[in-house]
Amino acid sequence: KHIDLYLTWGETPEAVAGKIQRMREYAAAEGRSIRFGIRLHVIARETNSEARAAADRLVSRVTDDVAAAARKSLEKYDSDGQKRMLDLQSTSREALWLRPDLWAGVGMVRGGAGTAMVGDGPTIAALMQEYIDLGIDTFILSGYPHLEESYRFAEHVFPHLTLSSDEIPLKNAAITGEVIANGAVSTTVRI
Repeated sequence: KHIDLYLTWGETPEAVAGKIQRMREYAAAEGRSIRFGIRLHVIARETNSEARAAADRLVSRVTDDVAAAARKSLEKYDSDGQKRMLDLQSTSREALWLRPDLWAGVGMVRGGAGTAMVGDGPTIAALMQEYIDLGIDTFILSGYPHLEESYRFAEHVFPHLTLSSDEIPLKNAAITGEVIANGAVSTTVRI
């Protein structure tokens, strides 16, 4: 009734599809349509195996005790989104891999969005396309360290994104970071 853009934290495309369907039904009941966005982390590398190794390294020093303490703290939040992120967690580190290209390990010690797209450029671009095909048109992405992962994303993923700048709805676009610093939007970037 009151929103134009519904944002979700990263979950599997199947889970996101269910949310999108419900939100479309709610909006239709109000005689409206809404847009959809997703918040994810990114771990982009030259190869899928390098990306997966980088993901594992990111939490390599997180002991089971630290992860349990973080979970206990995060369980106190009265947030459906946080509960869904915790549901993606498991006692097994291997089970944090929801799919070969989607990893819930960031959420082991961080509240909020705790899922990352992991892989080489074509792999991440393909996962983004899955979300786009569901109706996602806005991506809020981050990585660790922020600047370095931004460069990796630009190097490995941008060449595999196919939308031209003519397709970017600039009227409502929020352009930040490197785009402002460089004063131009790449012809292959979707904002």
